Amino acid sequence: MIIGKLCLLRALEKSDLDLLRVWSNDAETMSMLGGWHFPVSQMEHEEWFKSNLNNFLNRRFAIEVDGNMVGTANLVQINWKDRNAFQGTMIGNPKFRGIGIGKEVIDLIMRYSFNELGLKRLDSDIISTNAQSLNLYTQKCGWEIEGRQKDWYFRNDAWHDRILVGITREQYLRHLQG
Repeated sequence: MIIGKLCLLRALEKSDLDLLRVWSNDAETMSMLGGWHFPVSQMEHEEWFKSNLNNFLNRRFAIEVDGNMVGTANLVQINWKDRNAFQGTMIGNPKFRGIGIGKEVIDLIMRYSFNELGLKRLDSDIISTNAQSLNLYTQKCGWEIEGRQKDWYFRNDAWHDRILVGITREQYLRHLQG
């Protein structure tokens, strides 16, 4: 477990799948996230879970507050040779959005990635309509905007840009110093 003040990160368990499926099938939640999404069945979620067991290139964590899972955090596409990974966070329970959980999760993932795993950099991408996430990563957590891909995401009958963000270990250490 990775323990913070507001939450902890733990391994996903099979018992988490029902709640994950609810969030995966929630159009509002999925509209704020990158990637593409289809409705997911229980069987598909179980197969996805099994395929990720012992996969050290893709690690997924449950975000837990007071014994309840409220979202997920990911370190995926881990490149152990070049020491980088893609990071994503989803607060699936809306009542836990905007209260500091996301910031703590990203801080915990950065600490774990840079100090425990020895990674050099982390990347993420944000849909341009998700101003809250962009502010969180860039203003509160020290990440930098590294690029923009025009008309990357199609949501609600409109095109939206993909904003690429990243942080290196050195930037993280400077961010810690304030």
